[in-house]
Amino acid sequence: MKTTCNLRTRRAILSLAAAMALLPLGASAAEAQLLNVSYDVARELYKEINPAFIAEWKKNTGETITINQSHGGSSKQARSVADGLEASVVTMNQANDIDMLADRGVVAAGWAKKFPHNAAPFYSTMIFLVRKGNPKQIKTWDDLAKPGTKVVIPNPKTAGNGRYTYLAAWGSVIKKGGTEAQARELVARIFKNVPVLDGGGRAATTTFTQRDIGDALVTFESEVQMVRSEFGENFEVVYPAVSILAESPVAVVDKVVDKRGVRKQATAYLNFLYSDAGQTIGAKHFLRPRSETVAKKFAGNYKPIALFTVDEVFGGWKQAQKKHFDDGGEFDKIYQVK
Repeated sequence: MKTTCNLRTRRAILSLAAAMALLPLGASAAEAQLLNVSYDVARELYKEINPAFIAEWKKNTGETITINQSHGGSSKQARSVADGLEASVVTMNQANDIDMLADRGVVAAGWAKKFPHNAAPFYSTMIFLVRKGNPKQIKTWDDLAKPGTKVVIPNPKTAGNGRYTYLAAWGSVIKKGGTEAQARELVARIFKNVPVLDGGGRAATTTFTQRDIGDALVTFESEVQMVRSEFGENFEVVYPAVSILAESPVAVVDKVVDKRGVRKQATAYLNFLYSDAGQTIGAKHFLRPRSETVAKKFAGNYKPIALFTVDEVFGGWKQAQKKHFDDGGEFDKIYQVK
């Protein structure tokens, strides 16, 4: 009887082993998947970043990985993650949005120290795109405030580039010795010239380039150059004398990666952005790289411009958010009297 039981057991084990051998690899171990929740105008960047990382990860580890994307206004995207969208990583265009996620316990409190350069592998700035010939002769932030000039800017309440544009205009006054009252007056006049507040940067680009609304679009240098590449001679790029440093910070979403068991993949994905390959892809998309070697190689993509930081003029993102963009803040007061 004992021999018969042992024989049955061995047969069962052999049958199970044979069945498992016939299964595809994906059936025995789930394929790793990441979700990158990102800002509106980073679509093309990550369409090129993702396959490059996937190929490198496969080469180095033998593992197949899938990366999905979600794009929208930076602050809107951050709120979606805070409300439960299961991002593996967030790649935003301002530290303020990731700070909010840290306050909610979604990312680590010390997220900015997890990767080099305050966890911002790229940076950009805000410049102007105008119509061919620059008929309104727009050259400065003050020119955007002139009567009769229509300026396309996304909503600072939902879009990072809208917020950077607001702060760049405000800071341009402060940097040349102006007062807070003078800065507020300039920003109020600029937003009086905004015909529609789109929810995100890409929507604002569509409004300007395809709906033919406005005399100038203010957006990231990288987005402006993309439009020039796509639409050629219909538009011209204008660099103001001074603008704001616009960083693109990134973070791992700790609760999600631990829940899904993909922390090492998510961390490697963000580290890839700092590699020569990742930095080169960013530079091709007109983001300013941190790598000095890559920056020198693509020096022709970037015009020198005086940049100030949010910390320098506004005391940091938390103070800027509270004063200017929280409900009842300066932006609400300005736009309500528009």
